[in-house]
Amino acid sequence: MSCQRFGVKLLTVCALRSTSICINAFSRYTAAIARRFVYALLMFKTTSLISTRTISGGIEQAPFAHTSVYFFAALTALPLLVLLSSFLDTDAQIWAHLRRYVLPQISLNTLLLTVGVAALTAVLGVGLAWLTAMFRFPGVRFFAWGLMLPLAMPAYVLAFVQTGLFDFGGALRELAYTLGLADWLPNVRSLPGTIMIMTGAFYPYVYLLARNAFLTQGQRALEVGASLGLSPRQAFFRVALPLARPWIFAGVLLVVMETLADFGVVAITGVDTFTTAIYKSWFAFFSLPTASQLACLLMLLALVLLVLEQRTRKARRYLPTGRQAMIRRQKLHGWRAAACFAVCTAVLLIVFVVPVLQLSVWAWQESQGEFDWRYFGFAWNSLSVSLMAAAIVLSVAWQIGRVQRQQVSPAMNWAIRISTLGYAIPGAVLAVAIFLPMAWLDTRAAAWLDGSCWFSGSLVALLAAYAIRFMAVGAGPMQAGWQRISAHHDMISHSLGVSGFALFRRVHWPLLRMPALTASLLVFVDVMKELPITLMMRPFGWDTLAIRIFEWTSEGQWQQAALPSLLLVLVGLLPVYLLARQRDDKF
Repeated sequence: MSCQRFGVKLLTVCALRSTSICINAFSRYTAAIARRFVYALLMFKTTSLISTRTISGGIEQAPFAHTSVYFFAALTALPLLVLLSSFLDTDAQIWAHLRRYVLPQISLNTLLLTVGVAALTAVLGVGLAWLTAMFRFPGVRFFAWGLMLPLAMPAYVLAFVQTGLFDFGGALRELAYTLGLADWLPNVRSLPGTIMIMTGAFYPYVYLLARNAFLTQGQRALEVGASLGLSPRQAFFRVALPLARPWIFAGVLLVVMETLADFGVVAITGVDTFTTAIYKSWFAFFSLPTASQLACLLMLLALVLLVLEQRTRKARRYLPTGRQAMIRRQKLHGWRAAACFAVCTAVLLIVFVVPVLQLSVWAWQESQGEFDWRYFGFAWNSLSVSLMAAAIVLSVAWQIGRVQRQQVSPAMNWAIRISTLGYAIPGAVLAVAIFLPMAWLDTRAAAWLDGSCWFSGSLVALLAAYAIRFMAVGAGPMQAGWQRISAHHDMISHSLGVSGFALFRRVHWPLLRMPALTASLLVFVDVMKELPITLMMRPFGWDTLAIRIFEWTSEGQWQQAALPSLLLVLVGLLPVYLLARQRDDKF
């Protein structure tokens, strides 16, 4: 009997070991395939799309690039048409209730929230970018990349951590009661508190783009301003800020769209906006058409913002001065250096360090029980799908920026606007709008296939939803980067015999490397944090860290949600750090 037990144990160990070896080999094999796929994708985008070209106005044109932009616009228009078709079924009673009791309040709250977050993120992001790009003070090399760390923290995670700290029973609330300062603490469950939380979560969008703009402007523009008698403050407002305008507008536009489509933060803080009205129409009134109709109003607002943002940059060119005149940072002394250090330290403590410490305390308290090893699988799922989505978005955003640089037709302008419109649609509504046509394709394909779901509930549908949702995130930096490349670059290169792939490798890529990395980072981090689309469209049994956080927070278990939240933050820190360090090495 003992020999039989020993044999069974030996066979079990051997089976587990062989399974582990097979899994490791399979993961290495899939990683190799992924690397080859990305390389092939880049080669396809840089050879077939560049080699088949014509010359117009000194700028190389890739006809297939126009086709790819039109194709993605059509792909984005499909769920938009599904949403617009909801107006064929209008519930008069629900809309009467919304017009009388809901729409006035949510319209005012959405307007105040959007304007407040946009204004504060613009001031905070541009101010911090100017300090870290133009001045030398203690800790500036750390703050240059450290101020981008809040990108790795989802807004809904920051919201529930700040609520846990400042709400009744929280650590900071108890400390304030002890010190007699309870009346000075802000109320996070209010509109001003929501504005502050979203500002802390979204300001890195503006900071990242604005700092890149300041670093690539060069020193000569500021020297010309000084030669005209401008003071450093006047040079900032009249020279540096106008040159950085396309980057700043792109960052603020991302913040506005993120604010309009956010649901997690406003649900935690209890502020009613358009997104909460959409969810209530769906789950309280059980009226998906009404929810889709409210989402159409958000789309209309986003389209207006896109048109205004593009018209402000129409007929303008923002050109870098080159490597020969890089920025020379001014060294600060005394109270100015101390003030800059204190401002950067306070921002980083409030929006990242203290929340991470609180998550660590909660995670340590919950780790006394049995550790769930599935978290590593959740982290791998989050990482892999984010990388694939970032590659897809970057390849399309590259073509959008390349096409918009040329003299395009009105139809192409509308195609570009439609391609970037998905960012203003709430994730859950977009998931339903994509799921419906995918389910229709499944029913039509069931007669020829084995009856399984090939489209809905697949990784392809999930990646398509990510691409539609976050195309504006990747297109903003790429459009700003392409706009700063003059046609003279191409004409001079042609006169030297450089064209096609050589032009891409030797001229375009060095100038667009930082915008491309910035776009990849923003998309990667946003996909990591995306919850509604992943929850509704993921393949069966395929969970991510965001899904695990939702499962705990939906039950009010804040401390149990700390460990997956902390893992999500840690996974998102790596690309933020690598991009920041590469930027510092370059400048």
